[in-house]
Amino acid sequence: MVGDGFRVHNFFPSDTDIGITGMSPFFLLDYASKYYFPPSDKQRGVDVHPHRGFEAVTISFHGSIAHHDNAGNSGVIRDGDVQWMTAASGVLHKEYHEEEFSKKGGIFQMAQIWVNLPSRFKMIPPRYQAITKDEIVRHLLDDKVSTVSVIAGEYRSTTGPASTFTPISLFTVDLKAGGNAAFRFPETYNAGILVVEGEVSINNKAVPENHFAWFDHNGTDFEIKGIKDSVVLILAGEPIDEPVASRGPFVMNTMEEINKAYDDLRSGKFGTLVS
Repeated sequence: MVGDGFRVHNFFPSDTDIGITGMSPFFLLDYASKYYFPPSDKQRGVDVHPHRGFEAVTISFHGSIAHHDNAGNSGVIRDGDVQWMTAASGVLHKEYHEEEFSKKGGIFQMAQIWVNLPSRFKMIPPRYQAITKDEIVRHLLDDKVSTVSVIAGEYRSTTGPASTFTPISLFTVDLKAGGNAAFRFPETYNAGILVVEGEVSINNKAVPENHFAWFDHNGTDFEIKGIKDSVVLILAGEPIDEPVASRGPFVMNTMEEINKAYDDLRSGKFGTLVS
């Protein structure tokens, strides 16, 4: 549990093969598989906490997630929506179940991705992108029912709404059983696929629900076929070739910068946020 509202499995960096650089520019993937939360008068979640040096991208598959921070940003994301928070020089924020969802209870499923920032962007002012499901552009596949939803990057001339600091492709793919989708990324990119629903084959290898497939760098092309009706999340991006230092809620380039972040937090330079 992260706080009392996010029941997650960490695919990386905790996996020793992937580590802290194996999916760069993505630093972390926390995945909350489907879980029923009963009704509650208390809004479950994570209380006020800091971040610096990266972006936190939250995707809601089921359930409603609320956010507010001390940079003046707030919002609620629901099924299919995306929250893209650039912590950069530092924010205090809180994320929790939206009030009505808490009262009614229901199925909760989400993913949070930490996207590292190059050193030249780590101390820029924070920003926030609230991306609704309706703003995400969908590319219709050859079977005329399956789709690729482009959050960031480009798929066959379909460009996503998210603004990024390095080349990133972030897609969700809805595949009907028997449907297929072909993808091509530069051989130098790091790439992985999370199977959110169903079961797929990737280059003829079956990958079941709630599993993560991590790619090597042998070639540029792959194909996903739906063994069942399926939803997958695709992450691919150009690696950031810089040192990485991390501790707790901070991702920087050196331990001196990490220590400085903790000093700034203790001295009040992150500001305040009323919980």
